Amino acid sequence: METVSPPVRWDLTALFDSIEDPKIETTWQACNKRAASFAEKYRGRINDANLSASLLNEALTDLEGLYNEVVKPINFANLIFAGDSSNPANGAFLQSQMEKVTEIQVTLMFFELELQAAPEDTIAKLLADKTLNNYHHYIQVARTYSPYRLSEKEEVLMEELSNTGSRAWNRLFDEVTSNHVYKFTLNGETTDMSQQEVLARLRHEDRATRQAAADTLSAGLKEQERVLVFIFNTLMMDKSIDDRLRGFKFPEQSRHMANELEPETVDLVVKLCREFYPMVARYYRIKREILGLPELTHIDRYAPLFAAEEEVSWEKAQSIVLNAFGEFSRDVEARAKEFFDKNWIDAESRKGKSGGAFCSYNTPDTHPVILQTYLNKMDDVMTLAHELGHGVHASFSREQSYFNYHGTLPLAELASTFGEMLVFEKLVANASTKDKLALYAEKIEGIFATVFRQAAMYSFESRIHAMRRSEGELTPEEFGEVWQEELQAMFSDSVTLGDQHRAWWMYVGHFTGTPFYVYAYSFGELLVLSLYEMAKQEGPSFADKYVDVLKLGGAKSPAELMATLNVDLQSEAFWRGGFAAMDKFLVEFERLWAEHKG
Repeated sequence: METVSPPVRWDLTALFDSIEDPKIETTWQACNKRAASFAEKYRGRINDANLSASLLNEALTDLEGLYNEVVKPINFANLIFAGDSSNPANGAFLQSQMEKVTEIQVTLMFFELELQAAPEDTIAKLLADKTLNNYHHYIQVARTYSPYRLSEKEEVLMEELSNTGSRAWNRLFDEVTSNHVYKFTLNGETTDMSQQEVLARLRHEDRATRQAAADTLSAGLKEQERVLVFIFNTLMMDKSIDDRLRGFKFPEQSRHMANELEPETVDLVVKLCREFYPMVARYYRIKREILGLPELTHIDRYAPLFAAEEEVSWEKAQSIVLNAFGEFSRDVEARAKEFFDKNWIDAESRKGKSGGAFCSYNTPDTHPVILQTYLNKMDDVMTLAHELGHGVHASFSREQSYFNYHGTLPLAELASTFGEMLVFEKLVANASTKDKLALYAEKIEGIFATVFRQAAMYSFESRIHAMRRSEGELTPEEFGEVWQEELQAMFSDSVTLGDQHRAWWMYVGHFTGTPFYVYAYSFGELLVLSLYEMAKQEGPSFADKYVDVLKLGGAKSPAELMATLNVDLQSEAFWRGGFAAMDKFLVEFERLWAEHKG
């Protein structure tokens, strides 16, 4: 029953050596001193009719350099905590760093408020000056929030209270879910497992093992239910209060603004996802035939079509991903290779480690790092490709200064999903018909989980936030009812989501940590499906354009970045192209099945 993951841990010394590193305190002392000097120098001079481009550029350069240092200790604390939340010292360290960030934020709060309050004609004149070219995007984004700013005293109060409010509740969610021990029982034997290990067994070829995993997950979530339901209710109410005070008109508005997307664009993508739900049922009816089951349930969604192949070693996974990246672009391969050569990945399974996977960009003058739990399965290879796509994006983006380093969430998924596509094409090229069937099944299920499931989860979030605001606290049963309705809709009658599935919303960390994050996955996957078709049609020259977009990081809006590739994000025809590309996968899967069965 035991799966041995590689003993691969990340090296975080580009940030600090340990939580006891004296450089951490030295960094905070220097940052506080710089923040005080910044406030003394610039307070009252930004919201001023006489503001010059040179003064604003000087202030932004100073502020950017300061934030580049401020984020290092808090990023380090978050990474240490994600790596092991079971150690109380790591939780205490994270809390202390959040509080120190707040001290700095309070001192610097005036600047953005003054920038947002400055007259429109003043800012328009300044933006015409080439001196501010590097900060155009930062200024424009900051000023979109002008109608939603509070007074400085109110903003300071909100910032200070967040450490015992939303940030504290999110930390509690992470601690509860990361450290819960799941009792997995099969054939009379019980094994202690992490959530990630249990979830991995939902992909086992043996149905009894999948059922045991579903039983284990459901029982474990039931044990945490009271705490998790309270956390969800509290965080939704916290967001409701914040939205009301700032004047946001609907729960999703702040996320759309952060993503720099028009609500109409998001609504279009979600509407099209629902329109194409029948593709999901079309696939799962064939899967039911292949598996020879009278009915598919929640335990069969990710069942492999055939018996599992031998495990994929960490070394083999590295080779697969780098070769696939290298055939597309040697520059992309070189950036990915650094993650292995320089220990920028944490891949081992251990108690207290955060579930899921992520890439942390850190800062342009350090380097990104990746966390995942590698359990030697092919889907772990695809996760590695996904996160290395993020890592490559971050690595190329280091050409930008800190304010232009991070892109918005939807475009953050551009390189990660593209990386998965490269690996898939490599794997399927020389596979047998049977292996191609298995690979296409995994890919189609991955696309469906990224496009349709995330859109369904976004609808779930929208409904529960609206209910929390109109009806008060939600019960576990109410959460479960909405969850079941939205997720079942994408499957129609092809898969029956049993009662156990009603509780499975509880482990989705995005719902608590980053409300409405999930639609970024739908957006990113559809975007890449269309772009990948463009890449195949254009050939090698596309790689250079693709890398150029990655190098821009967050220096431009999503619409501006995609315009460099002749893509219009408001075009319904473009988004339908993503679904057309998806249909090609499904058609090929149907052809392979017909060929396989004779």
